[in-house]
Amino acid sequence: MHTATAQKRTETKFMAVHLDSIRVDSVLDFNLYIEVNKRLVLYRSSNLAFTDRTRQKLIENNVERLYIESSDRHDYQRYIEKNIGRILNDPEIMQDKKAGILYDTSTNLVRDILSNPTFGDNIQRSSDIVASTVDYILQGREAFLSLMKITSFDYYTYTHSVNVCTFSIALAQQLGYNDDQFLNELGMGALLHDVGKSRISERIINKRSTLTPIEFEIVKKHPKWGVEILEGQDSVAEASLYPILQHHERGDRRGYPNGLSLDEMHVYSQIVAIADSFDAMTTQRVYQKAVETYSALKIMFSLKGAYEDKILRVFVELMGPTGLDDI
Repeated sequence: MHTATAQKRTETKFMAVHLDSIRVDSVLDFNLYIEVNKRLVLYRSSNLAFTDRTRQKLIENNVERLYIESSDRHDYQRYIEKNIGRILNDPEIMQDKKAGILYDTSTNLVRDILSNPTFGDNIQRSSDIVASTVDYILQGREAFLSLMKITSFDYYTYTHSVNVCTFSIALAQQLGYNDDQFLNELGMGALLHDVGKSRISERIINKRSTLTPIEFEIVKKHPKWGVEILEGQDSVAEASLYPILQHHERGDRRGYPNGLSLDEMHVYSQIVAIADSFDAMTTQRVYQKAVETYSALKIMFSLKGAYEDKILRVFVELMGPTGLDDI
C-alpha cells in the first residue's frame, strides 16, 4: 500500500519526456530528473547547459526517458514547439521517436487550445505545429506510418483532433495536393475542427450513455461555434474555416449544420469529413466500441453519396488494404 501511494505521488508530480527532445547546447527553463533505483533524482538543474557530453553519458547508460516536474509542463511544451523543426529534421533521431514527440506535442497543444480557444497565441502555435506536421508527412510514407503506430485509439477531443489533422494532410498528399498553402490551410482547419466543443459542458462531452435529443442539439452547434471563436484570428486563413463549419455535412444532405450536398462542400471539408468519420469510428469511446479499419471503411462506402467517392477511394489506398473489391 505504501509503495503504491508513493508511485501515485510520483506519477502526479512528474512527467516523462523523450531524451531526443532535449537539444544539445541549450539552457533549459526546467529541471531534468532521471530514475535511479525506482526513484527520481535531480540530474540537471535548469540553469545548466545540456551538452553533447551530457547526452552521450545518458545514451551509454541506456537512458531514453527523462522526467520533469508536472508544474513545468508548459515550459517544456513551449521549448519543444520552438525546437520541433530541428527535432524532425535530425537524422540521428529514429522515425518512431520523431513521430512520438510530434504527436505528444500536438496533443498537448490542442489541450491548451480547448482550455483557452480565444487566446491568440494558442492559435499562432497551432499554425506552427501544423506547418511542422506538413513538413514531416511530406518526408514520405514511412513518416505517416510512424505517426499511425502511435495514434491514440481511445477517443479524447484533443487526440481526435491530432488524428484528424494527420489523416487529412496525408490524404491530401495522396490525392496529389503538394502545395504548402493548401496543406497548411487544410491542416489548420483539421486540427481546430472541434474547437467549438470548448463551449459544451464536460458533462455532455464525457457522457457515458447516449445523448438526449436536447443534448445532441447542443452538440450540433459546435461547428458554428468553432467558426465564431476563430473568425478574425490573423493566424487562421478564411479557407481553414470551411472544414470547421462543414466537417459534419454529408453529401446526401443528412449532415449538419446546413444539410449541404457534396458540391456545396469545400474540398477541405470533403477531406476532413472522411478523416473525422473514420477516426470517430476506429477509436474507443466510453459508450461505443472501436470498429476495425476494414469495417469502418466498409460502413463509409455503404453510405451512398455521403462522402466524395474519389477521395474515399484514395483514403482506402492510404490506409493500406489490398484493394477495394471486397468493400
